[in-house]
Amino acid sequence: MAQLEQTQRIATLERGLRRVRHMLDRGIGRSRQVSRWRFVFFLIGVVVCFGLYKAAWHVTGNITLGGFFVLFLFIAHYHTRFERRLSRLRRWCEIKTKNLARSRLDWISIAPQVLATPGDHPYASDLDISGTHSLFGLVNSTISTNGHERLFQWLCAQNSDPLDETQWHARQALVKELAGLHGFRDRLILEATVVDPETLNGHRIESLLQDTVDIPRLRSTFIVSMGLVGLTGLLGIGAVFGELPGYWIISFAIYAWLFFSMAGRLEPLFGKVLSLEQELQKLGLVLRLLEKRSYRGLPHLALLCGPFVNAEFQPSHAMHRFARLCAGLSIKGHPLVHIGLNALGPWDLWFAYRLQGACSQLRQSLLVWLNQLATLDAAASLAGFAYLHPQYAWPLRRISSVTDHGYGVSARALGHPLIPQDKKVANDVSLEGVGQLLMVTGSNMSGKSTFLRTVGVNVCLAQAGAPVCAEWFEWTWMRLSCCIRVSDSLDEGLSYFYAEVKRLRTVLDAVAIRNEAPVLYLIDEIFKGTNNRERLIGSEAFIRALVRGNGLGLITTHDLELAALEGELSDVINVHFQETVAEGALEFDYQLRPGPCPTTNALRIMAQEGLPIPTMGEQQPETIKEE
Repeated sequence: MAQLEQTQRIATLERGLRRVRHMLDRGIGRSRQVSRWRFVFFLIGVVVCFGLYKAAWHVTGNITLGGFFVLFLFIAHYHTRFERRLSRLRRWCEIKTKNLARSRLDWISIAPQVLATPGDHPYASDLDISGTHSLFGLVNSTISTNGHERLFQWLCAQNSDPLDETQWHARQALVKELAGLHGFRDRLILEATVVDPETLNGHRIESLLQDTVDIPRLRSTFIVSMGLVGLTGLLGIGAVFGELPGYWIISFAIYAWLFFSMAGRLEPLFGKVLSLEQELQKLGLVLRLLEKRSYRGLPHLALLCGPFVNAEFQPSHAMHRFARLCAGLSIKGHPLVHIGLNALGPWDLWFAYRLQGACSQLRQSLLVWLNQLATLDAAASLAGFAYLHPQYAWPLRRISSVTDHGYGVSARALGHPLIPQDKKVANDVSLEGVGQLLMVTGSNMSGKSTFLRTVGVNVCLAQAGAPVCAEWFEWTWMRLSCCIRVSDSLDEGLSYFYAEVKRLRTVLDAVAIRNEAPVLYLIDEIFKGTNNRERLIGSEAFIRALVRGNGLGLITTHDLELAALEGELSDVINVHFQETVAEGALEFDYQLRPGPCPTTNALRIMAQEGLPIPTMGEQQPETIKEE
């Protein structure tokens, strides 16, 4: 059923993409045709006008030339507008292509996402939240730097920024509403990228608003400069008609001195507004879309977009005016034009004065708009993920219980969202009560590490407000702490074992905190960086400490001796993965089974790769049993 739903959604995306490509191909053909007719029309105009002038019909030639010129401008204007539509269609095609790539997990076609996470982050790297082929790269379709950071916060700051039940239900409801608005979400991306495909940099706008350059006596200097310009003009006219000597040079010199004395004070402002016009134009287009949108039947989206709809003035118009002011100051990027305009009047002072007024007027509203847009942006990314995976389930959050037994996670047919649907193997999971620990044993390559990541990444998705890769999923809010992907550090002089010990210490410190939500810990191959004897002793002591702490989770191990802890500790439960042998080759079904693993396969893998192994009698058993 899940495979069918995903196949149908991909088929829908493919049909939409074919339709857009067909429209684009027709548009390109029509544009080429218009270009050819423009050239033919130009040649006809040249020939006709040349012939009229050659025949000495100058008046007729002038009228004809004017007519051809007006018609040529009309055709050029039509062609320019047509090319803009084609540009939007190209962007639309790119959006559809990326949607299809995300649904197919086509990482080559998905733009790489750069997500910097601290090396000591408790779960981002272990669960592939960050990295090249990561959950963030799959989910992220944000259009702004603010939205990018908001989505990062939702996925990676769950331990430090937990949501209460009301906040979480409101976020999930918002994501659900947006999931059904496929066209609206694509249109949002289109409006943000049609001017420039680069991400909308909201931080540059915030920087201008929050750190406005203070220019003392700007208004009075502008008034004096305007007076000097007027006086210079009057004196210049008097000098031209011989009524006055060249006194205009004195007033112009004073004006020039004021201009150059203010140039240094205006320089920081120029640095902030240079090329900011484009960012404001993109923001204006996005806000215009949100202003015109009807939110009937969408209560959570209507609440979020209320500041755009109910503002005292139209946000898009305000952005347009703001962009014009920034464009006026950006003239400094063209030195000759800049000097010429300021020679005619106090151009810089006028736009700086207007810009300061606009910043004061818009500061509070614009910061609210950017904050709301960041939330909408992040929620739209999660909604896009939901739309592309209709077979995924919306998680159910239990009301946190005051008793330890109220916490946990249960799922039916839980799979990994970063594994293609045709290769995915789902398992049921039940982890209930603080202190409970699933001891996962199994052969090499049997799927133990992937299973840990499957549980962790789906809890992360659920807590972010997104759907999860399962048929059914229920959980309580938990802090995540992992020790799966550990590496040594040459920079810090850490061996692999010491780096692992430091990571395990952070897990133990986390479960020691009792006044916060329980920890879901996921530990792969505990103490694999040391010898068998010390690993076993250390592992037993560590597990005993974990089950006494404020946490629950899963530990994988090759040490089958640890399975005996199930008889000593009531909270420890053994589960395992195993392989089968078919025609002399190992096969894995990646299915979770109860109890400790009865087999190992290390020697068989060594033998298959041609490594020497000790003989075990005259006949090698099909599966080497653990004694």
